[in-house]
Amino acid sequence: MSACKKARAEATSVVSSDRLSSLPPELKGDILSRLNVEEAVKTSTLSSTWRDAWTNMPKIFLRDGNFARTKFVTLVDMVLSLHNGTVEMFDISGSKTYHDEFGRWMRMLSRIRPRSVTIRLNSGPGYRIPSCLFSIGDLRVLHLQNCVFSLPRVFQGFKRLTHLDLKNFSSTDIDIQNLVSFCPVLSYLKLASFEGINYLNVQAPKLKRLHVFGDFEDINLDAPNLEAAVLSLAHEAKAQQSVPIAHDKESHVKKSLGDLSGIKTLGISGIFMKYLSKWCILTKFPAVFHRLEHICLVICFWDQRQVLTAYSLFQNAPNLKKLAVWSYASSTCDQDQARILEHTLQMKMDHLVMACVECFRGLDNEVDFVAKLLSWAPALEEVKIEWKGETDCSIVLAKLLALPRVSPRANVIVTF
Repeated sequence: MSACKKARAEATSVVSSDRLSSLPPELKGDILSRLNVEEAVKTSTLSSTWRDAWTNMPKIFLRDGNFARTKFVTLVDMVLSLHNGTVEMFDISGSKTYHDEFGRWMRMLSRIRPRSVTIRLNSGPGYRIPSCLFSIGDLRVLHLQNCVFSLPRVFQGFKRLTHLDLKNFSSTDIDIQNLVSFCPVLSYLKLASFEGINYLNVQAPKLKRLHVFGDFEDINLDAPNLEAAVLSLAHEAKAQQSVPIAHDKESHVKKSLGDLSGIKTLGISGIFMKYLSKWCILTKFPAVFHRLEHICLVICFWDQRQVLTAYSLFQNAPNLKKLAVWSYASSTCDQDQARILEHTLQMKMDHLVMACVECFRGLDNEVDFVAKLLSWAPALEEVKIEWKGETDCSIVLAKLLALPRVSPRANVIVTF
């Protein structure tokens, strides 16, 4: 009996093996995409039917990891030169330097025309992106790190690109402007830690999500369908030295936020708050953000101009429901100036339900900020405060708990 069972098991194994071997090349490639590339290539030794199966992998992930540099270079060369199927995704990451091989890899990559490209080779100076990469017309996703690029004169745009993520890169005002504007269906844009860009001009009619973190002196946003944005300046020097577009005080804010009337979520760093409030304290923004429901702010409460700019933003967000604030200290904030700039703005935040203040140090300006929220928000249910002060909090805590509130349901919760 045992011999019969063994024979049936072997027969079943042969049948299963034959079924796998008879799968279409596209399915074999999809199966192998779930392995790392080295293991996928090794399947070529299984049988003649699997010899070229890895060349149809739709997703290629290359990591140098524990590879010796020469072995990884050989692997990448082989994968790019022998692949003959459709590539949905190409993703390469490495901690070693490959500047000598990079141009060759990009030429081979442009021939197989992937729809998604991620390049994270972070060792050494920035990799100069060759013009051939900008000829991949079917590209949907582009993610580059540690690179330098200038657009070729014949660049026709990425007509299908929806997702653009650039980090640790160098470019110019006109090149980044054209790259974005020549992507007509772009819906996600992230620009982080960049150099060489002074005037950031973002014109993207289909853009829905935006994240900007870097050094720039001025910004113009023309994105009428934007739903979520996070805006951060990398260094305070830029906020202090910036000059409004066309020397127009109004345009300093108007060109930053004036075209974002449809936004739902907005995040602003303290340094960008300084940028917005540099030339004037606004009580009315150039646009009313009727759809804005969630605001995240990083703010220096020592700088009353930043606080007043935040109040102005709240005043022009009548449907705000959730507010998150991170308090930070800065040596450039002038406490004497803060005392001079008294503010008596009265407003209602009718829809605010939840607010939190993190890194709370117990400053009088912080307590005053919480007091205003409690007096302005009739629907407020909870104010969470994360205590980070270095002194005894008992006096501050007593002040917070004694604050009058317009909402009978409002609770003040302090965590340590």
